[in-house]
Amino acid sequence: MVKIVKRQEQLRIILEDGLLVAVEKPAGLATIPGRGESDSVIQKLARQIGLPASGQADPRLRLVHRLDKETSGILLLAKTIDAQRWLSQQFQNNTIQKQYLALVSGKPSSNQGQIDLPLAVDPLNRKKMAIVKKGRPALTLWQVEQIYRHGALLRVFPRTGKTHQIRVHLKAIGHPLMVDALYHPLPPAQRGIWLSHFKRGYRTKTDQPERPLIDRLTLHAEQLSFVHPDGREIQLHCQPPKDFRSAVSALEKFARV
Repeated sequence: MVKIVKRQEQLRIILEDGLLVAVEKPAGLATIPGRGESDSVIQKLARQIGLPASGQADPRLRLVHRLDKETSGILLLAKTIDAQRWLSQQFQNNTIQKQYLALVSGKPSSNQGQIDLPLAVDPLNRKKMAIVKKGRPALTLWQVEQIYRHGALLRVFPRTGKTHQIRVHLKAIGHPLMVDALYHPLPPAQRGIWLSHFKRGYRTKTDQPERPLIDRLTLHAEQLSFVHPDGREIQLHCQPPKDFRSAVSALEKFARV
């Protein structure tokens, strides 16, 4: 009997050299190992490029920053302790330039804005962050890319890097992510972006039930700019994955204002 082994899809590497590696993180894969997680980006990448994900000796994969499990986009890792310190310092000093795409609920009343609200762990729910008067400073800039009948596509520029910053800040101005089970909870049957919600006369082509265009966090880390340890200015770009592009395309076609 021949055993069929399913081939695991590899992570797409955007940039790699002897000091660092940047990959396209897929939604649904945690950045690092965690409770209940069978795999993570750092473990998967370690197997893919043949470097350890733990230990003291270099080269090895070292975390520089994180993305939420359900967020897609650019994830940057270092290969040496010195490179990790160099890149981490840029994140800590907020000198790294980040751009995200966010599909949000509601129509913004202006074309751009900024959110300057301090963040801390929610005292009522330790799994969440909240706007807290004595929290840590957090600044997010945003601009409208496109308005839809019931929402918008925003380009977001987080100037600081606090946990869940974009998600909490956008909710604070009345524009939570269209899909966010933690900060914009909806019944499971309603969670996601559904073509039938905005395409008039929508009918499925088969007897199969409708599936959402996207049913995970509607947030994508599209661009990242930083200074390489060798002094070069690096600009990385990562196209949104298929589910995000499908949702945007459908909204553009059937729900554009």
